[in-house]
Amino acid sequence: MPLVTRRALAACLLAALGTSALTSAFAQSWPSGPINLVVPFAAGSGTDAVARIVAKRLGDRLKTQVLVDNRAGASAQIAAQYVAKAKPDGHTLFMTTNTSHSANPALFASLKYDPIKDFTPIARVGELPFALVVNGTSTARTLGDFIAQAKAQPGKFSYATPNSTSLVASETIKRIAGIDVVGVPYKSSPQALTDVIGGQIQMYVADLGSALPMMKAEKVRALGVTTRAPLKSLPGVPPIASAIPGFDLTSWNGLFGPAGLPAPIVERVNTELQAVLAEKEVQEQLAALGFEVWPSKTPAEFATYVQDQLTHWTDLIKRAGIRPE
Repeated sequence: MPLVTRRALAACLLAALGTSALTSAFAQSWPSGPINLVVPFAAGSGTDAVARIVAKRLGDRLKTQVLVDNRAGASAQIAAQYVAKAKPDGHTLFMTTNTSHSANPALFASLKYDPIKDFTPIARVGELPFALVVNGTSTARTLGDFIAQAKAQPGKFSYATPNSTSLVASETIKRIAGIDVVGVPYKSSPQALTDVIGGQIQMYVADLGSALPMMKAEKVRALGVTTRAPLKSLPGVPPIASAIPGFDLTSWNGLFGPAGLPAPIVERVNTELQAVLAEKEVQEQLAALGFEVWPSKTPAEFATYVQDQLTHWTDLIKRAGIRPE
């Protein structure tokens, strides 16, 4: 081998070893301060509640503060853009859902972030089922009742849409059931629930994290759950599919970092998160929200899942007849 080639090869190897050593040393010194856990929805939402439970225990294991940072608005776009531009040093993480990473690319004609290229997948956390709710004093006792009332008053009923799951579920119900219900955008789930309780909105497909307390207080009534099978957390409430055949939709929740997050930090967060989600107390706290723990085993598995869900939600949105804004 020519001398120049040997020298060039040796330089490349030293550079690679140097980069590896620097990355490893950086990861070992991490975290060097508080971690900012960005949430794309308002305080009181289901994702916020899950984030606060996970943040406390993750911070304990990493021996630092994990601070929940709510950046609600624009269907999770504000938070997604913020994280996409953040420095990939492990001190900004993103707990988000299918809204930012599965649905938005098909709901908006132009996004200022790429759900695949601009983020580093770390781990799936689980699923947060949704339920169709109406005012607690409504005369509709079943989903069939509500559909009949909506058909009798076309254009008179409205539904809330603070996130993509609510929007896609509601539009799918409209299409299959053949009802004319008007969508009203909201910034957060608590605001939407307030207006359902106040009578300004007649229907809302709500995340259980925010809606369960209102159900227990009988301020809202659940007429159906979005999952194909009944939920243990809502005994007696049938799947929406029992009235609308073929309906099956739920919301996933996962943890990301900005693109370029060093692999040792990704692995560390994944490992610690797996340990947190295995804790009985954490599982009980999340179950009380209606949340179903379903962690991915590896970051690579989660990355594949995210890509598959992007395809799945794009198809759901097209079939619901929703046009990009």
